Amino acid sequence: MLTQLAVPLGLASVTILDDGDLGELIAYFLPVVLAVVGANFFFAWLGWRRFTYQVNPADIRVESGIVSRQARSVPYERIQDVSLEQRLIPRFFGLVEVKFETGAGGKDELSLAFLSEAEGERLRELVRSRRDGETAEMPGEIRAEPDRESLFAMGPRRVVTFGLFEFSLIVVAGFAGFAQQFDFLLPFDLWDFDEWQARLAGPGRWLAGLGFAAQVAGALIAAATLLAVGFGTGLIRTVLREWDFRLERTDKGLRRRRGLLTRTDVVMPVHRVQALRIGTGFLRKYFGWHRLRVVSLAQDSGNANHDVAPFAQMAEIAPIVATTRFALPPADLDWQRGDRRYRIDRVVIGGIVLGAIAIGLAFSPRPELVALPLVGILAVALVEFHDWHFSANALDPRQVYVRRSWLSPKTSIASRVKLQSVEIAQGPIARHRGYATLHLGLAGGQFSIRGIRHERAGELRDAILGSIARTDFSELV
Repeated sequence: MLTQLAVPLGLASVTILDDGDLGELIAYFLPVVLAVVGANFFFAWLGWRRFTYQVNPADIRVESGIVSRQARSVPYERIQDVSLEQRLIPRFFGLVEVKFETGAGGKDELSLAFLSEAEGERLRELVRSRRDGETAEMPGEIRAEPDRESLFAMGPRRVVTFGLFEFSLIVVAGFAGFAQQFDFLLPFDLWDFDEWQARLAGPGRWLAGLGFAAQVAGALIAAATLLAVGFGTGLIRTVLREWDFRLERTDKGLRRRRGLLTRTDVVMPVHRVQALRIGTGFLRKYFGWHRLRVVSLAQDSGNANHDVAPFAQMAEIAPIVATTRFALPPADLDWQRGDRRYRIDRVVIGGIVLGAIAIGLAFSPRPELVALPLVGILAVALVEFHDWHFSANALDPRQVYVRRSWLSPKTSIASRVKLQSVEIAQGPIARHRGYATLHLGLAGGQFSIRGIRHERAGELRDAILGSIARTDFSELV
């Protein structure tokens, strides 16, 4: 809990030092800090003493609260999965946070922080055994997990290579947000343009005096600095998140472990995998790198998409797909594009909006800005043509496929019998023009096919509902 006090205590000390000296800080502020830290230790200890959990035959019961007591019971059949998470400080003490994922998300999820690593492992296996109807009685009686089969792993070299493709300017955005929140600590107004112009006037004249070549060199240095920050940020974030990435096949499903400072341990039961998502980026596709995610009922950091192979070749992805009981698109699959009228209508609507903006700019004090919305109309037309040309859908006896984009290709694969519902949606323009959007109900995620012929949407709906009706779900495992 001490980490939560670092920022407010730091800001308070800076404020006091700004108005006083170090002696006043020690005389007046240090006792306050000691009192706050002591109070946090006391309430943390008291909260720990009043926090208990019970492993019952039918549920897990958790009681908490110092003054107002709260009791919560979660039946085993509601628990989708149990994951273990280790942040940096708990790892030093051999502790884990056990998270019970109920599929409801938000505050309805249950977690126990913190347990020993051995206790967390035993509790996870106990919950899974009782949820699956096995007869284990106590955590200590759970059998050791059988040998695991490694499906995919990333060593340091692969992780660093992955990080070089994860360009990110989140540090720049974070610095801007921090400056906006704490601009009172700066000696001048950060957002005052005139102040910046006055401060840069001297260096600006010096740079202008060096000639055009020096100005170009300065711009290149600034761009190189921005690129270095972006690549460095992406590399650090990737290393922290994906370090020692391991995906293994166990009798309980796919087990994924990753993380340098915060170590996560998640098991995804195969029968709970609802769909697959395979994607790549504009540059990484030329090197054959792809990302495989599974859409599962269990949540992964608040997201239903679990990374199971974030940076892999297709030859490495294929066995993982086979393990999930899905299949990659066959070479002879009948791909069909969407309806052209859907894309044309989007261009027309965008053109009307941007055209109105252009007319308004024509009568403004800056009529030369009219070119911007006109260029925007051309950009909208190019984007819609790109999406129409490279987006397609397909259906085979077992699965539904959706493919999108050429710049960053993405393919989604859903099992026909695991879909929850099929909905054909049409707005007034779509009804008049004869196209529709097909929404496929997918537990744990979204799956839609936009802008297809109404007849095609009806064919897909009938085929999918027919597959569901013919399936005996009592025989599925």
